[in-house]
Amino acid sequence: MFSSIVNTILLPVRLVFRHETVNKLGLRSMRDERNNMVKKHAKGRLLDIGCGSNQLVRSYGHESVGIDVYDFGGGALLVKDSANLPFDDASFDTVSFVASLNHIPQREATLREAHRLLRPGGRVLITMLSPLVGIIRHHLAWWDEDQHERGMKEGEAMGLSPSFIIEIMEKQGFKLQRRKRFVLGLNNLYIFERRNSSE
Repeated sequence: MFSSIVNTILLPVRLVFRHETVNKLGLRSMRDERNNMVKKHAKGRLLDIGCGSNQLVRSYGHESVGIDVYDFGGGALLVKDSANLPFDDASFDTVSFVASLNHIPQREATLREAHRLLRPGGRVLITMLSPLVGIIRHHLAWWDEDQHERGMKEGEAMGLSPSFIIEIMEKQGFKLQRRKRFVLGLNNLYIFERRNSSE
């Protein structure tokens, strides 16, 4: 209880400083909050698209794979296009986009690929800030190499609205099972299930 209160009071510190610094201070970083939320709802073999430093996959296990188009270290599989992945159909039980779907310009094609790669009954887990919170967070994160070194490309966004996420996911064959807010409601976890082609 006390830890939750401290993490709430010190939310600005958690938003502004580097993940490693926040953790050294004994607080929970935003990255760790997101990864823990995804791990609670992941099942079986996981594909983390836009995995960054590959923290989620390394802590989750289950012969999972993290992919990214940019090398942040951490042993991720580097790909040129997240909409064209080198895996067989129905290779994964869970596909996750941890604060990454907004950074993928070809979202619809990537979501079609996620649908192809999921086993029947598989799920997609997305964590995402709203556009307004995303703008504030990205401007506060002065240390984030994702913004300064790699930069924001055309088609990327600071965040995605719930209505946009639900609409684009349903269009690609997924059904929303649950939306859960966390980190004082600033962040969202979306749990989608893969629809069968007969549904």
